[in-house]
Amino acid sequence: MRGLDLKQDELFSYTTLEQRIPNDHPLRPLRRLVDTILASMDRDFDGLYSRLGRASIAPERLLRASLLQVIYTVRSERQLVEQIDFNLLFRWFVGLSMDEPMWDHSSFSQNRDRLFNREVARLFFQRIKSLEHWSEYASNEHFSVDGTLIDAWASHKSFVRKDGGELPKDGTRNPYADFKGEKRSNATHQSVTDPEARLARKNKGDASRLAPMAHTMIEHRSGLIVDVECTEFNGHAEVEAALVMLERTARPGSTVGADKNYDQQAFVQGARKLKVTPHVARKEKGSAIDGRTTRHPGYATSLKIRKRIEEGFGWLKTVGGLRKTKLIGRAKLSAQLLLGFSVYNLIRLGSLSGWWRGSHV
Repeated sequence: MRGLDLKQDELFSYTTLEQRIPNDHPLRPLRRLVDTILASMDRDFDGLYSRLGRASIAPERLLRASLLQVIYTVRSERQLVEQIDFNLLFRWFVGLSMDEPMWDHSSFSQNRDRLFNREVARLFFQRIKSLEHWSEYASNEHFSVDGTLIDAWASHKSFVRKDGGELPKDGTRNPYADFKGEKRSNATHQSVTDPEARLARKNKGDASRLAPMAHTMIEHRSGLIVDVECTEFNGHAEVEAALVMLERTARPGSTVGADKNYDQQAFVQGARKLKVTPHVARKEKGSAIDGRTTRHPGYATSLKIRKRIEEGFGWLKTVGGLRKTKLIGRAKLSAQLLLGFSVYNLIRLGSLSGWWRGSHV
């Protein structure tokens, strides 16, 4: 017998959000991990808010929502709020009941400086390393470092001369600009949209673009990311950021793999000063690495495993939505990077433990 296509809505629902979510859904164990981390940050959240005035949106809910934005590649906070409003899975993960009203998308912007900043994001990133599964999968002796460019939220048209340059104008919303024959460099030009963005290219065959740099440091056993830095682009940013991360994270006696860009005296001597052995790919001429390092079998192993660091960059730019940042300034981008790589580490732990399945996302 054919059923009727009735349009009348039910007045009451007897199914809870908890019952709606499948027991084997990978967001269930992910939320348990996230809740453990957020519970450990309770005192830190208390210090961010006044004890007087109207109650704010719970910071735990805002952070869970931001994690969903990374996991599901939601392109904007406006779209994220819209999806949380009608998606029961998203409501359950954030902690909203079925009848609670959704907050406005501007809540993320209003909390950018207080909650979605570099300090809170780094704290969240570091607390992941205190999870019980971290020590089971992560190495604390062998690492690799590398950097990549993240396109800034600024166009070439905004890159004008520092000594009185103006944006192109022709009476239209998107004016035409011709840079042919004009010598443009970071020494003489600066972006009006994002003054911290610098004209950059990763190699000679790459197109120049306005971009800051993202740097990561991975451990070799499972490819988990142990440290993150964000800097401006210049000729020595990769080496400086790598040494900062090594000093902050690596212990004496460790090894660090890197590509040929790090084969220079500044990095090799800096790493050895920190008592870290540099397993750097050698240049054909003028290499700072000699036989004292390359003769050991661990050197070849590091050069093979170090390529795994590109997986994190690829994931962040495709799934994490950070091929091009939508925020202005390196401080905000740094917070985005830390939050994005935090999600990467949580998903990586899930893959290693067996409960994460990408087919559910």
